[in-house]
Amino acid sequence: MAGDEDMHNNPSYGEHPGNTKHNDGMEMKLRTNGKNGRPRFDSGTAGTTVSCHDISYVVRTKIDGKYGMKTILNNISGVFGPGMNAILGPTGSGKTSLLDVLAARKEPSGLSGDVLIDGKVQPKNFKLVSGYVVQDDVVMGTLTVRENLEFSAALRLPKKVSEGERKERVEDVIKELGLTHCADTKVGTEFIRGVSGGERKRTNIGMELIIKPTVLFLDEPTTGLDASTANAVMHLLARLSKRGRTIIFSIHQPRYTIYRLFDKLHLLSLGNTVYNGPAQEALEYFSSIGYECEPHNNPPDFFLDVINGDSTAVDAVADDMDEEMGKGQSLDSKPLEEEFKKSRYAADLYAASSQILNGLGVKTGAGIQEQLITYPSSFFKQLGQLSKRAVKNIIRNPFLTIIQTTTIILFSLIVGMIYFQLDNSKEYGIQNRIGAFFFLIMQQVFGNMSAIELFIRERNIFVHESASGFYRVSAYFVSKSFCDLLPMRTIPSLFYCTITYWMIGLKANASAFFLYTLTLLLTTYTATGLAFAISSTVSIAGIATLLIAMCYVIMMIFSGLLVNIESLPVWLQWIQYLSIFRYSQNALSIIELKGTKFCGTNDMNMTICTDDGTAYLEVQGIDYSVWGFWQNEVALFCMTMGLLCIAYIQLRRMPKLK
Repeated sequence: MAGDEDMHNNPSYGEHPGNTKHNDGMEMKLRTNGKNGRPRFDSGTAGTTVSCHDISYVVRTKIDGKYGMKTILNNISGVFGPGMNAILGPTGSGKTSLLDVLAARKEPSGLSGDVLIDGKVQPKNFKLVSGYVVQDDVVMGTLTVRENLEFSAALRLPKKVSEGERKERVEDVIKELGLTHCADTKVGTEFIRGVSGGERKRTNIGMELIIKPTVLFLDEPTTGLDASTANAVMHLLARLSKRGRTIIFSIHQPRYTIYRLFDKLHLLSLGNTVYNGPAQEALEYFSSIGYECEPHNNPPDFFLDVINGDSTAVDAVADDMDEEMGKGQSLDSKPLEEEFKKSRYAADLYAASSQILNGLGVKTGAGIQEQLITYPSSFFKQLGQLSKRAVKNIIRNPFLTIIQTTTIILFSLIVGMIYFQLDNSKEYGIQNRIGAFFFLIMQQVFGNMSAIELFIRERNIFVHESASGFYRVSAYFVSKSFCDLLPMRTIPSLFYCTITYWMIGLKANASAFFLYTLTLLLTTYTATGLAFAISSTVSIAGIATLLIAMCYVIMMIFSGLLVNIESLPVWLQWIQYLSIFRYSQNALSIIELKGTKFCGTNDMNMTICTDDGTAYLEVQGIDYSVWGFWQNEVALFCMTMGLLCIAYIQLRRMPKLK
């Protein structure tokens, strides 16, 4: 392996041969001849400098049982130019927070300081024109690598880019990232075997490269990858940086062959800068303040050990110096941030930062700060692409659809057999029908609890894509809702209604069958709407399932069947108006019982049929007039619309910063 050769050929990691050759290609540009297979999407990429000035970030948190303010970043300044810019530090040092601040993906609350792009005020649409690769992969697993890239190109490229140019851009990215051999392979899910971890990571990077960003941010790009795959991914980023791109990434503990690719290194410790400067000079700097890296030690490991104060090599050096100097204080207790402030690297950083700030007054007139967040594609284009992706997702991952349909059909057959061809006897006719209606409604309500995962399963994808300007929240909501309600709710419910109605032997009347189907469809939509509202509010599927089950049970109790509503305290009776069961039970009872005669025998063994169905409705206080029936249907419809609106509002309120 290349990494092993580097370790054996270097007696000490104090030398960094990779950095010199890495900088040689900064002016290199790719050829634009697409026929010879050379990617050309990088041609003309101009370097961009991202700078931050006195960035501080504090959050309100609970400390020792009391709420207080915790400092995440403390007066951080830095200049990140074209090349490989690494933000390194131990867990909890604030490296991801700093990356998010630079990428304009951090809540402004508790944040102070300035972030400039090429010395100008960071534009409001910076999230849309820069690339951001999150730590966890956020690509649709049921789509192929090419289809994921085509989705990004269709929604993120300007309207002036033709369809042919979009396809060419996608092919260029595929070639540049070395994904040609797996371009038509599905990325993979828990049910579908897909591409490797490195290929998945490169696909994530490709989703961002589609828009030719001059700045590419990556949060822990090597997470979840083996050493060899991580090395390949980082070398890919290094090749991109040679063409003038500004690559800024947080990283925890890279191997040496990765470390030597870094141009700029920013070390953090508990939100403070302990080093900012050329990566190849970091060891020399730490040596100058008394921290000597032992031979064959990996520099990133050494830096983290120094910051954490638990390095054996550092302790040994500290003990030797303590003995010579006669001091009782070890080197590990020296505040590293104070040492950095006294160094020439801090002076250089201050000079560069001041120079950028001094030119800000001249450059703000360029109008870059006036750019607004706009979407390159229309609402209907976004709706079409999202619907297309959702349909592919359902077709290629049919497990839930098959289970949903099979379960409903099986349950409808069971209910149909239990209540098969009900008679009109006075003894059992009404009771059996009311019982059948209760079980029909209960199955339609509880049988659609699978909708609870709709916005939870793809939450990370939605947050990242909406933050990066792929689509509007409204387009996503409409497409996901429509593509779930039609194949997963409507079609199975139609089978359910058809089987149960004729097996149970309800009124042999076309209008009655239509109203029966309408009622159960509205019941399904209302139950699904409640699932959507909870799914868009709660991020944990287990908690969401518990909440929706609790809501269903309460609605069941206040349906009027299990307990007489009039017997309950007045301050509780209002809950009946929020019960799906109440409106559905009333509507189905009116459809079947109104005008239905039930027969029995008298003492003289004579058959007598009376309008007991209507009498039952009167006893139960159910308004069986035309208006009374449609009140229940309208109530279910209004509940559905209200719950869908809540779900949409909750999606809009969801923080979209990654």
